[in-house]
Amino acid sequence: MFVGALELDVLLGDVQSLKQKRSAVRPVLAELRRRYEVAVAEAGHHDLHRRALIGVAAVSGDATHVRDLLDSCERWVADRPDLELLSAHRRLLGPEDEAGD
Repeated sequence: MFVGALELDVLLGDVQSLKQKRSAVRPVLAELRRRYEVAVAEAGHHDLHRRALIGVAAVSGDATHVRDLLDSCERWVADRPDLELLSAHRRLLGPEDEAGD
């Protein structure tokens, strides 16, 4: 089993309040879930109205599939005109990684 995690730090467009931020981020999260069937959440920058940290996670029996899926999610966010992707960090855990019992 392989678990992939992707952390996307994004700058939002014309957002002036935390309420507007929620309205801008919620559809992005919903579309990532629908389009790529991944787990996704706003994972940071909760108190900043123009920044969002989006966390994406995927699980598969194939490492290549997880990498391709996370690449697609990153590309989709980067191509959105209403967001600026500031950074992307990923981690892939597989059978060789140490697990706690």
